[in-house]
Amino acid sequence: MSETTHDGGIAVSAVPSPDEGLTAAQLAARYGLAVSGARPSLVEYVRQLWGRRHFILAFSQAKLTAQYSQAKLGQLWQVATPLLNAAVYYFIFGVILHASRGMSQDIYIPFLVTGVFTFTFTQSSIMTGVRAISGNLGLVRALHFPRASLPISFALQQLQQLLFSMIVMVAVVVGFGSRPGLSWVLVVPILFLLFLFNTGLALIVARMGAKTPDLAQLLPFILRTWMYMSGVMFSITKMMEGRPEWARTLLQVNPATVFMDLMRFALIDGYGAANLPPHVWAVALSWALVVFAGGFVYFWKAEERYGRG
Repeated sequence: MSETTHDGGIAVSAVPSPDEGLTAAQLAARYGLAVSGARPSLVEYVRQLWGRRHFILAFSQAKLTAQYSQAKLGQLWQVATPLLNAAVYYFIFGVILHASRGMSQDIYIPFLVTGVFTFTFTQSSIMTGVRAISGNLGLVRALHFPRASLPISFALQQLQQLLFSMIVMVAVVVGFGSRPGLSWVLVVPILFLLFLFNTGLALIVARMGAKTPDLAQLLPFILRTWMYMSGVMFSITKMMEGRPEWARTLLQVNPATVFMDLMRFALIDGYGAANLPPHVWAVALSWALVVFAGGFVYFWKAEERYGRG
């Protein structure tokens, strides 16, 4: 477009831009741009996670190796820590407070060790999960990947640690008179369900911890209270004798109690089905699926906010 000026010259005016008047969203659509770090659909998110499965496994193994790299005993602390905890709890609850409540030492000691090792798996998954995002902000901000990879890899790290520790747990169980049988096969589905449950919890606290880092300071108190309510050191069935049935059932369907008692039932001779709540497998499956699915969706909902600010 041109026009004549007062001195006879010709001035050329700028051609209007085709982008003039368009909103940012319209410009992005016109040029095929997408929001950086935008949350994909749930199905696409699962597909991306599956594509990162090798990274998740390698990251968990690297974290496990580095966890005790500065200690002289190295990976032996994976076993020594829960074993020392079990020894302390046995001295306090088994010797001083007599929390065994009618159980022989051949049953109570494997009962206690199995409970401590199993609950430690849940406890560690939560404590590492709460820092999965806030403790890896450099990685989150530098690379584009599904953020759920981090809490899942931390839960997987704790599962690998438990599998290593189970060598000692099985040795204790066998040393006090229990013998391998068909019930030991149940350990595989129990561990699978417990891993799903712990991963769901890790995803939940990872999102909460990303927004509120102080949650990591509060969680040890919450987990300690949960441990004392879950029958790690005592049998809920024996402790609640003479109490209302609904109160005993309520304590028995506590998810930590459910998975610990299933593990004890599978491994310890003399720890029978009478110590388990009704429909225990349905309860365990429900806890695992509900917490994992709920935690996964809850974490995915905030995918585009991790590492911002």
